Amino acid sequence: MQVYQKLKSKDISIVIPLYNEEKNVERLHSFLSEALGGINREAEIIFVDDGSTDRTFEVLSRLKMSDNRIKIIRFTRNFGQTAAISAGFDYAIGDVVITMDGDLQNDPKDIPLLLEKIEEGYDIVSGWRASRQDNFLSRKIPSRIANWLIGLITGVRLHDSGCSLKAYRADVVKNLKLYGDMHRFIPALASARGARITEVKVNHHPRKYGNSKYGLSRTIKVILDLITIKFLLSFLTRPIQVFGLLGLGSFSLGFVVCFYLSMVKFLYGQPLADRPLLLLGVLLLILGVQFIGFGLIAEMQTRMYYEIQGKPIYVIRDFIE
Repeated sequence: MQVYQKLKSKDISIVIPLYNEEKNVERLHSFLSEALGGINREAEIIFVDDGSTDRTFEVLSRLKMSDNRIKIIRFTRNFGQTAAISAGFDYAIGDVVITMDGDLQNDPKDIPLLLEKIEEGYDIVSGWRASRQDNFLSRKIPSRIANWLIGLITGVRLHDSGCSLKAYRADVVKNLKLYGDMHRFIPALASARGARITEVKVNHHPRKYGNSKYGLSRTIKVILDLITIKFLLSFLTRPIQVFGLLGLGSFSLGFVVCFYLSMVKFLYGQPLADRPLLLLGVLLLILGVQFIGFGLIAEMQTRMYYEIQGKPIYVIRDFIE
């Protein structure tokens, strides 16, 4: 029995973040309309203008006049792709939410493939750009490194975590709070809540208009975000286990160092004032106490986070009486 139920009147919500894509919007809308015409589902198209400085919003407004399926969300400034996707999730009313890029590199014709997998019972279907049309050094290599790291740290192994073309059950993403650049980790965050994930091969086209918003720096950002994700997935409800472990390790090592120096002082009468090892031992003891203190404070904050907001620490898929 599926936990998912229909939300309102729309079957599909398509969320598309846009930033300076005025040359791509009309063609994208045309391709989307063609693809949706072959799907026996009601759909809405949510364009999120992420603070574009070109004529993207004007083009969207003109398209809106001829297509009542279009919704437009316009940010006051550029907040980033994660914020744009999160806004799309918040305003989507479809049973299934599909995300894709607005640069024409994702192919709307692949939408039925994603929907087929959703109908098979999966909660998230991720696109896999098996024949990716991007620069090898600046895009493909960093992407492969990032995918390997994400799979290693989160345990959710996808060939192409960075592909924006994904389909989600609405009840999965409506419960997620996204910050920073966490959009690429949605499958990992949802997996921690029991979501079933798969991937399908999708088309990928070379960019014709506009400039890519990503580069080599993306890999560095992924590494930093992975530290946060690992903590959220493994220790969010038990932070004392990570801080306490570090604290006990540091305190134990410091105790061993100080005990050794004490034996040197009392048994052999050697002076300790000029020995750097003494400073190291004392530092390790202090760090150990501080880490354990951090862990206790984090434990209290965690309990406040869940109890004040009434958040459960579990997710129910089915309930049968």
